[in-house]
Amino acid sequence: MKYTALVPVKSLEIAKSRLAPDLPQIQREKLVLDMLHHVLSVLQDSELFERISVVSSDARVLEQVKVWGAQALIEEQSGHNPALYAAALREKARGARALLTISADLPLLSTQEIHNLLKQSRQYEVVLAPSRDGTGTNAILVRPPLAVPYLFGSNSFQRFLEAARQRHLSHTTYDSTGLAFDIDTIDDLRELEVVSQG
Repeated sequence: MKYTALVPVKSLEIAKSRLAPDLPQIQREKLVLDMLHHVLSVLQDSELFERISVVSSDARVLEQVKVWGAQALIEEQSGHNPALYAAALREKARGARALLTISADLPLLSTQEIHNLLKQSRQYEVVLAPSRDGTGTNAILVRPPLAVPYLFGSNSFQRFLEAARQRHLSHTTYDSTGLAFDIDTIDDLRELEVVSQG
């Protein structure tokens, strides 16, 4: 199976805007890049991906990911879902048969979780990893790419499930701490500090 990973990253100027009252711009940018580096390292260490691509409109992000050994894909469409769709089309054209789209802000992600997630895809055409509150989606593995459309946004987890059902695709959910724990608020950051020290 040819696995490819797509990691979308917003422009550093607007990334993690909910943290703006608590963290200055330069710290938010560093946080975004540190978490992205962690996610890319985990994906690379898993040794399961033929290609790992980062999709962004930010030239600084794209320059940095090349240094870290990932493919840099400039956004071809504006908007999160259209940009991912265009990137997924390119990956499909390059021969990808299974596509993992994963958040860039998963500081607790482990290689074991990536192995477990991909193991599920041998049985299921769609594997979803929900966010902690159960409404968002932090990773979706689809075989073949674009078997379901990109539906990121509010309540994406339920929308992805419904799209898989409507298309009669086999699907399952993979719950794990590293895939569920993302950073959006100052409370998330504080919890991360506690977990990291523990």
